[in-house]
Amino acid sequence: MFSFRTTALEDQLDKALIDGKVGCFCTQNCYDTARKRYMYDLFSERGNLVRIFCPVGAELTPETNHIEFDMDVVRGLDAVVVEIQDVGSRYFNFTRDVFRLMSAMAELDVEDCPSLYVVDHINPAGRVVEGTIPAVEVEAWVPKVAHRHGLTLGELAHLYYNEIGAKYALHIISALASDSTRQLVPWAIAPASDIPGMFTCDMYSGGGLWNNTTICPGIGTARPYEYIGAPFIATSVAEQLPAPEGVYMRPCSFTPAAGRYAGKRCQGYQILLSPGVEYHSLLHTLQLMQYFSERYPEFRYDEGFFRKLADPVIEAYLKGSITFDVVQEHVKLEEQKWVRKAKRFALYDDSPYRFK
Repeated sequence: MFSFRTTALEDQLDKALIDGKVGCFCTQNCYDTARKRYMYDLFSERGNLVRIFCPVGAELTPETNHIEFDMDVVRGLDAVVVEIQDVGSRYFNFTRDVFRLMSAMAELDVEDCPSLYVVDHINPAGRVVEGTIPAVEVEAWVPKVAHRHGLTLGELAHLYYNEIGAKYALHIISALASDSTRQLVPWAIAPASDIPGMFTCDMYSGGGLWNNTTICPGIGTARPYEYIGAPFIATSVAEQLPAPEGVYMRPCSFTPAAGRYAGKRCQGYQILLSPGVEYHSLLHTLQLMQYFSERYPEFRYDEGFFRKLADPVIEAYLKGSITFDVVQEHVKLEEQKWVRKAKRFALYDDSPYRFK
């Protein structure tokens, strides 16, 4: 059973939420600004909160990147309420954790399975679509969506629910149902330690791929995915890196506090966007990767990179077998295909679209 609800979580009258055993699967983004409390405080006040599943550790540390859960506990619940802030890309760990939970729940007998409630939020990356639908085996708990999908978490959950053929009840609480989820700027509370600011999500659909290479995307700095670099890069103001119109590559240096090059000075570039520019992060990242691979033997793709990419045509470009114009046309067609699919799962008046 699936439902899309337009009243706030605290107004839901389901017995499972009022006096059933409730587990909350959440991040710091479940804060309600109107009531000055977290989502799980609602159930704590009702006296029916059993367990909080949340990232371990401080909310803004690089190691805080997954939400673990115990299925023995989940099996004994009447409801699981999910509230995280998705960031618009299929790589995001906390969203993959939600799908891992949904997959595990699908393995339970229906009579032993709690109902799942997802408190939706606006997508901070907007409705713009980038990239391709996975064409090969992808990382675990990743749905068949574009690299930048243009959907909300609730819409993604709706899609994934159908993909895995789940039978338990799924209820989506609209992002427009409360002042907090409707008015609070989605990036005001950082969704994760590597998604700290309003521009980060625009960079992440391509920038997230750097995590699986020997170039650091500024993890452990104040501006991840805007900065890229490594100790082996030699920058020059005269160097002409590939960059779309309205995008500038500023030579810079940084010393990350975490990750592959923690404590080491990295030379690289800051990606600067002109106001209002339509930035296709994935295509630009692919061009930069090809550029660096031709110039630095130290540049390599980690094990699992191409599984994360999940596209043989793009893989052929990065390995030098085809030209960039072929990739552009391939991505364009795939984006059109994804937009048509995404509209079937859209729950709001606006729909995903691609840059023209």
